[in-house]
Amino acid sequence: MIRGLFIGRFQPPHWGHVWAIKAILSEVDELIVVIGSAQFNYIEKDPFTVGERIWMLREGLKEGEVDLGRVIIVPIPNIENNAAWLSYIKSYLPPFQVAYTGNPFVAMLLREGGVEVRQQPMYDRDRYVSTRIREMMIKGDQSWRGLVPASVARIIDEVKGVERLRVIMSGEAEPHKW
Repeated sequence: MIRGLFIGRFQPPHWGHVWAIKAILSEVDELIVVIGSAQFNYIEKDPFTVGERIWMLREGLKEGEVDLGRVIIVPIPNIENNAAWLSYIKSYLPPFQVAYTGNPFVAMLLREGGVEVRQQPMYDRDRYVSTRIREMMIKGDQSWRGLVPASVARIIDEVKGVERLRVIMSGEAEPHKW
């Protein structure tokens, strides 16, 4: 059995993620999907909580007709020590034989640790980018909804994600002081 690894922040999950996961599953028996930066939320780059991202990703994959019986979703917080990063993430995961990434730095760290790395499939990368989708939400451009599964858009609406992003970007967001 070949188990693969795919890492992302999924802020939010979009059709490019779903299609990449489907393509990777055509090459491996099982896929570990790591939701990275698990500890970050309510900030510009990472507005959604890890629980929201797990929920969105599962629903988006179901909508994309991905066999969830072949997918393991694992949230992992970041660490600052890049040299120790691979050992750190391995401690959270079942064994895997191959990793998929489009990030050259992540690929370097994986290869230095002896992991086979393959380029993840990229689908219309100029269009399917979470940063761009968040920017569209902030600007009120409703076409962001076509870039994510409908289930993801419903969850974003339910958690008031667009309003959250606008408050975060307004500069008036300040953590509660105890």
